[in-house]
Amino acid sequence: MENIYAAAKRIEGGIVRSSCRRSRNLSALTGCDIFLKAEYMQNTGSFKERGALNSILQLPINQRKKGIIAASAGNHALALAYHGGRLNVPVTVVMPIYAPQTKVANCKSLGANVIAFGSSFTDATTHARELAEKYELTYIHGFDHPPVIAGQGSVGLEILEQQPDIDAVFVPVGGGGLIAGLALAIKSINPDIDIIGVEPVSFPSLIAALYENEPVELEQPSSSTIADGLAVKCVGANVVPLCRQFVDRVVTVEEHYIALSVLRMIELEKAVVEGAGAAGLAPLLAGMFPEYKGKKVCLVTCGGNIDVTLLGRVIDHGLAADGRLVRFRGKISDKPGGLAKFCDVVGRSGSTIRQIFHDRTFQGDDFSMVRVEVTVCTVNQEQAEELLVKFNEAGFPTQMLDFMPHPANKQQAQ
Repeated sequence: MENIYAAAKRIEGGIVRSSCRRSRNLSALTGCDIFLKAEYMQNTGSFKERGALNSILQLPINQRKKGIIAASAGNHALALAYHGGRLNVPVTVVMPIYAPQTKVANCKSLGANVIAFGSSFTDATTHARELAEKYELTYIHGFDHPPVIAGQGSVGLEILEQQPDIDAVFVPVGGGGLIAGLALAIKSINPDIDIIGVEPVSFPSLIAALYENEPVELEQPSSSTIADGLAVKCVGANVVPLCRQFVDRVVTVEEHYIALSVLRMIELEKAVVEGAGAAGLAPLLAGMFPEYKGKKVCLVTCGGNIDVTLLGRVIDHGLAADGRLVRFRGKISDKPGGLAKFCDVVGRSGSTIRQIFHDRTFQGDDFSMVRVEVTVCTVNQEQAEELLVKFNEAGFPTQMLDFMPHPANKQQAQ
């Protein structure tokens, strides 16, 4: 705990003391009293600056001159590049090939030497360590370096100073450095506050580690996650004992709830956050914590660095999960005016056609009919269901195509 207090003092003035304000809209939506710890407002868009700056400031002068190196999917790299540039410390970062291009470009613009290597964070880490040994660089781990964990713990101190009577804190989990430091800081001062970790369902690395009581290397998942900052297959060795002692619960959330969380942040908070930054909201939207209704809940919105190209897809995914972007499949007459009458049903419902596919070939042996697939923007799920009824009442046999084939995974660890 002394290291966290020292880190907070050391980095004071070098990072942004982010706000922790109440969200009226999210509170009304979830039934909880929601407070947002806005770490996406840091200079490089994430909480990673805290641990990065704390680590650099503790290096001897000769090591600073030789330079530092790290493996990162983006945010840790940005933090090192920014503060390394401020302090005249040469920075090299090894980024896995899936790292968002906006983070790669920003790292380069800050003067870092960026090396793209490996299809996983583990591959990038191995290569970075090899380079560190070869060129006598100081390797700074993104989440398992004690000064990094201590720096991230300053988030917890600020939350307690800004909202001392909070009941629970929801923390996105990638490698675990943030939740480990934050949980230690908060629980050491007020053990009654619940600390909840949130992981994407494809990367339950902390859950696996807590089950085995040691870091576990997950197999490469068949699907990735829009929360790229949480795509870590193995948490740090220093993280596990801290989380076992101070974290109350860890849950996983499905991708469509993360996408919906990004959408809610944009619409209700006018805040553009990345998937990892919005992940703390996801379990509340999924209805996984009814026990916190009416309680004061802090969400650590830990990052805001998202590719613009990905953002558009995430918004559409969120709209589909919300029942506001819906696809219908129906049959219409192949006579002149058939398609116009079908589209007229959409127009009279107050909905908007996003795209339409008209197929004469793969619809069976009835040459008088044509299959159509239409994607429609609606106000809500209820309007979509009403439109389905109107299609069929108008004589167009139509079905609504499912978006979510299965409910949210609610796996958890105690």
